[in-house]
Amino acid sequence: MCGIVGYVGWREAETVIVAGLKRMEYRGYDSAGIAVVTADGVVSRKKAGKLVNLETELVEHPLASSHQGIGHTRWATHGGPTDENAHPHLGRTGRVALVHNGIIENFAQLRAELVADGVEFASDTDSEAVAHLLEREVLDGHGLTEAMRRTVGRLEGSFTLVAIDAQCPDTVVAARRSSPLVVGVGDKEMFLASDVASFIEHTREAIELGQDQIVEITPDSVAVTTFDAEEAPVRPYHIDWDLSAAEKGGYDWFMRKEIFEQPKAVSDTLLGRIGADRLLVLDEMRIDVAHLRSIDSIIVVACGTAYHAGLIAKYAIEHWTRIPVEVELASEFRYRDPIVTSRTLVVTISQSGETADTLMAVRHAREQRAKVVSICNTNGATIPRESDAVIYTHAGPEIGVASTKGFTTQLIACYLLGLYLAQIRDAKFGDEIASLVRELEALPAKMDEVLDDLGTTLALARDLMDCSVVLFLGRHVGYPVALEGALKLKEISYMHAEGFAAGELKHGPIALVEEGLPVFIVVPPRGRDQLHDKVVSNIQEVRARGARTIVLAERDDAEAERFADVFLPLPTVPTLFQPVLAILPLQEFACEVATLKGHDVDQPRNLAKSVTVE
Repeated sequence: MCGIVGYVGWREAETVIVAGLKRMEYRGYDSAGIAVVTADGVVSRKKAGKLVNLETELVEHPLASSHQGIGHTRWATHGGPTDENAHPHLGRTGRVALVHNGIIENFAQLRAELVADGVEFASDTDSEAVAHLLEREVLDGHGLTEAMRRTVGRLEGSFTLVAIDAQCPDTVVAARRSSPLVVGVGDKEMFLASDVASFIEHTREAIELGQDQIVEITPDSVAVTTFDAEEAPVRPYHIDWDLSAAEKGGYDWFMRKEIFEQPKAVSDTLLGRIGADRLLVLDEMRIDVAHLRSIDSIIVVACGTAYHAGLIAKYAIEHWTRIPVEVELASEFRYRDPIVTSRTLVVTISQSGETADTLMAVRHAREQRAKVVSICNTNGATIPRESDAVIYTHAGPEIGVASTKGFTTQLIACYLLGLYLAQIRDAKFGDEIASLVRELEALPAKMDEVLDDLGTTLALARDLMDCSVVLFLGRHVGYPVALEGALKLKEISYMHAEGFAAGELKHGPIALVEEGLPVFIVVPPRGRDQLHDKVVSNIQEVRARGARTIVLAERDDAEAERFADVFLPLPTVPTLFQPVLAILPLQEFACEVATLKGHDVDQPRNLAKSVTVE
């Protein structure tokens, strides 16, 4: 959630900061602001609503030239989305300005202490209390970095803090605990941001920050220390995508662009992980093979779309390895006293690598001595850093809030993990694994086939855009696809949509079926004859009650097509791989419906790309 930008260097700070905030609009926000150090001290502008409101304010009330500043897009937690609650927040004298991501859990006590000390608050936020504490330390004679260190020692909760001091030229200081922050290293300039997208226009060299670290940047230097004032190692890395990857490239929405980028993203995620013998090589699996052979259970932990990928992973991993797999919502995992031992493998899935609930699950699992493998798209993120092993997806930047290529590449990573475990545990013969790997390698071309034939899907969106309810049905791996298809439609079109296991139809959901109700049904390949036939029976059940049936099935499945009012053909693949293809028309359907309704597809209401608070 939220976006932070800090800058010091030779460019105009306002230009850099506003452009950086624009590149992070996808994260979700309801107000924006900026503060810079000028010859007259710290000057701030902030406005509720979209970033354009701030830009208008900056035109009407221009800032003086500055080469040092901070900016923020806020997603409201404490206090509503108002001008007063927008960041940055200033200290009592206006000498210090601060922006904050996260939640300060003990802010009520801190606020009471400050009010008793005569401080008057201008906002309802938890963040303003930190600004006053920081300025108090600065006024007591401490430098900005030491003042930050003393301040964070008073705080409970999760936070990224970035601050400037009117009397500390050419310096920006930040602190990080359980909330994302990365340093961009340029030529005579430095950047701080929640996301590398904000500075990718200027540099592709970055430094990842660890937990409980403070960083001080000047145009020529980066100094990283711990909250305990110990020197911390600097861990640089190179960003392997450029500005063009974060641009729309002629598409109307980032989401639409990302839907069509999925074949390449899947290819990139497979790249370098398949040997000449068609067996798997996972260099990032830093867990001893002997330990992996000894595990007796797997728990997949994730949220939202990643949770649906985990549900599909359960079918695949259990089938290939015969290891029992549970799939947990990260927000529930540690609160139900899960049974986790040293022989449990915990697999976490998070596109950003900063999802707060998932991060807490990682820490809980490791406290129980379990090994953790993370599946993540973001190099240097907290979750992979705190895990024992990682499988990076190579989806590139995903700007649309509703995940598309994040989902399909997470599926590929789950398949790679399952087959790798089967390979090292001798649960599958080498030729069986090689055959499945060849099927994986064939998926991008088959995804292209589906994406080249979306005319029926687009027409369907026009027909159904005014429906009040849409249902999705599936069995086996088709059930999580139904859940994900419904989620996509809810997220961006704001239509009521539900996904159900088709076998549960007669246990309640069929009561919802009425004349004309659109029902999407994902039909498994005919290689699973019994499963296939049961889903075809489900199609007939809802059709007999007046439903409009939209059927996704193999392109030459005449039996499924016979009972379809609308037929969406899919290339033939093994059953476990069908979700990678079946989800594509459902993503495009949701995108087109939302577009026709006039919604902001990339930034749906009330949602943020990365949920970094519990």
